[in-house]
Amino acid sequence: MKGQRSRSGGYHKVGFEGGQMPLQRRLPKIGFYSRRGKLRVEVRLHELDLADAEQVDLDALKAKGLVPRTAQRAKVIASGEIKKAVKVKGLAVTPGARKAIEAVGGSVES
Repeated sequence: MKGQRSRSGGYHKVGFEGGQMPLQRRLPKIGFYSRRGKLRVEVRLHELDLADAEQVDLDALKAKGLVPRTAQRAKVIASGEIKKAVKVKGLAVTPGARKAIEAVGGSVES
C-alpha cells in the first residue's frame, strides 16, 4: 500500500482540499443567530382573551402556554381584537395596543 494514509502520521485536517482554498473559507461570513431574541416574545391582543385571567402578567401567560417558559420579557402588540377588559401588568405595550385595551375598559400598568 502506498500513499499518505499508509504512512505514520499521514492525515489531513477536516475540510482540507489538497491546497485548494477550502469551502468554509471561500464563502462569505454572514450574520449570526441572536440569543437575545429567544428571551423576548410578542403577544397579540386576541391572545390576552385566551389567558382567562383578570390580571394578565408574564406568569399568567406562561401558565396558559401562550409564551415559552424561557421567555423573560413580553410585549403586547396591536394585532387582532380584544373583547374583554383585562388588567395588563408588567408587560411592554405598544401605543395601539394600549388604546385597544383601554377602549374595552381594561388598564395597563408598567
